[in-house]
Amino acid sequence: MRPVCVIGDFDNLRAQGVRFLQEAARLGPLHAHLLDDEASAAMRGAAPKFSLAERRYFLESLRFVARVTPVGRDAPGGMPPCADRTARWAFGPGAERPGSCAGWDGDGIECIDFRAEDLAGYPDPVAGGAPPEPGARRVIVTGCYDWFHSGHVRFFEEVSALGDLYVVVGHDANIRLLKGEGHPMFSQEERRYLAACVRYVREALISSGDGWLDAEPEIARVRPHIYAVNEDGDRPEKRAFCEANGIEYAVLKREPAPGLPRRSSTDLRGF
Repeated sequence: MRPVCVIGDFDNLRAQGVRFLQEAARLGPLHAHLLDDEASAAMRGAAPKFSLAERRYFLESLRFVARVTPVGRDAPGGMPPCADRTARWAFGPGAERPGSCAGWDGDGIECIDFRAEDLAGYPDPVAGGAPPEPGARRVIVTGCYDWFHSGHVRFFEEVSALGDLYVVVGHDANIRLLKGEGHPMFSQEERRYLAACVRYVREALISSGDGWLDAEPEIARVRPHIYAVNEDGDRPEKRAFCEANGIEYAVLKREPAPGLPRRSSTDLRGF
């Protein structure tokens, strides 16, 4: 298939931006050209919220991104390296084509513009995927995953080494019950969607119970071998539940990916 290229700084990437990448990837292997910090600042008039390294780590974690290439303000020949006659270029709603991209339609390079209505909803990015391997170990994690960030990606990456990863996202009413009004910032459907888009995740679900064990019905369905939490998510109720049900309980240290800062959704509220 012909490659499909996109370009941008992909800073503070939220569900709508991820939806654009998902739809673009339906057209062919997706090659993301990631503006470096200087190019992002020149485009926006301010430094990006997240560094090039963190933005790249996030992009590369998405299951439908095949390749990420950082590009600067002065790409070779005035064009990013994917700008050849075999590639198609995709642009999101209202996106301005940077630099020499502006005249590509008339120059024989195919450009595809997505409309807002093309990106409606949150289709399951793993629907129809390969079934689990017989006998594979299953590991489950639960949480709010509200302002989705590189720390969540790193947690999923580490936990997936223990087995096929199932993520249970807390439903909206229970998050309000546990954290108070103003929570969550994003709907359960949006939070589930972002978790499911990470390549380390086998399946993402929305909880249907209440309290700290709101995922109990989903645990009964998945029948995990391991329930994994980070240090912040360690609760006596979870330990007791696992002990009573013969589930291994694993507590991971909350460490960012090498070279990246520690992140938390609470700190990023309104970022």
